[in-house]
Amino acid sequence: MKLDISEKSLPVYEALASDVRLKMIHLLAKQEMNIKQLAEALGLSSAIMTMHVKKLERAKIIETRMVPGRGGARKVCTLATDFIEIVFPTRDSSSPRLYHEMEVSVGHYTDFHVEPTCGLATTEKVIGIFDEPRCFLDPERVNAKILWFGQGFVEYKVPNYLMKNEDPVELEISFEISSEAPYANDNWPSDISFFLNGVKLGQWTSPGDFGGSNARGKYTPDWWFTEINQYGLLKVLKINEQGTFIDGHQISEITLDDVDIRQKQWTFRFAVLEDAKNVGGMTLFGTGFGNYNQDINFRLYYTKTEQPNGSAADQADE
Repeated sequence: MKLDISEKSLPVYEALASDVRLKMIHLLAKQEMNIKQLAEALGLSSAIMTMHVKKLERAKIIETRMVPGRGGARKVCTLATDFIEIVFPTRDSSSPRLYHEMEVSVGHYTDFHVEPTCGLATTEKVIGIFDEPRCFLDPERVNAKILWFGQGFVEYKVPNYLMKNEDPVELEISFEISSEAPYANDNWPSDISFFLNGVKLGQWTSPGDFGGSNARGKYTPDWWFTEINQYGLLKVLKINEQGTFIDGHQISEITLDDVDIRQKQWTFRFAVLEDAKNVGGMTLFGTGFGNYNQDINFRLYYTKTEQPNGSAADQADE
């Protein structure tokens, strides 16, 4: 979830401004619960708990669904977000940040080396068979919206539309990702490394491979197998002049200058290295799978400098 300092974000801020609702979020982070269970856990009446549930639901922090039970249908609550980013206004708030944006489909990798367990699928069907790396060469791979492997890498090429009169400030890359366990396992750590233009940006440890019949992905197709990977975590990787960060936590001192950000095209690699402490694989989710309906999103923020002469075409990097 991405918020700003405006009235449209107020429902989220209001929903979080409560000790009771913060405790509810902690409980729902561990497991889904119905209103009665939440009320008993926090020592409140079901009527008061219903009010708190509605507040969190309006803010899209939780989702609810009706489930039949012995005493009738019950409203079950599930945590709907795992990360909130708040974007503050810049000093010159009258001028919005300028950026070039490109979304790259999960299946549009240009190089790979994967080892089982592995596989990939479109939103309609599995491509080839499970645990066969050769299927990553199938012509239909470009339509893949989910892929996974136990160890190895996938690499993407991304066009860079930066002009000569534009100075790069920050590159933001967002994606939905998790570990890759046989079937699914919420406790399956994996050290996933990121490389830009051949430079290692750092690594992040995924806590697990999320799935099972009680944890369907919000966008995962109905035909998808319930016992395997269902959804991941939305991660936001940022590279700027201070270093490289994931969700605001610095993972290295690599800056935009270190990766030669002005190249006409970039290469971006996800990797689970053989010598990592936790070799727990990787699952990458695109549109039509998981909890976030997006592929791999690249956004390069920049500022403009004045150019006395020359057309836009002349200003493109050679």
